[in-house]
Amino acid sequence: QVQLVESGGGLVQPGGSLTLSCLASRGLFNSATMGWYRQVPGKERELVATINSGGSAKYVDSVQGRFTCFRDYAKNTMYLQMNSLNVADTAVYYCNGVTLYGTFWGQGTQVTVSS
Repeated sequence: QVQLVESGGGLVQPGGSLTLSCLASRGLFNSATMGWYRQVPGKERELVATINSGGSAKYVDSVQGRFTCFRDYAKNTMYLQMNSLNVADTAVYYCNGVTLYGTFWGQGTQVTVSS
């Protein structure tokens, strides 16, 4: 059964850091291009970062230089290390994986940046 489970969200002060985790099923983790998205109430879900099966990551301009997406292959886990957080980063963050068989989503984890 395909699973994607996010964790690590929470309340962070502006300028702070937080690392999100996405635990995936082994088959999905090894074969899929994965990514992080975020969504604010009333807005469309937007891309944050993608990472291919080889570990090459890309980022949207708004997080470039602040966020780092990487994989731990031994743990079947994708991470999003978020630094220099600001209020605009507040959102529900979702991990996903895209394979030949479809697109899969986790349940989301809330990140709130507030002083």
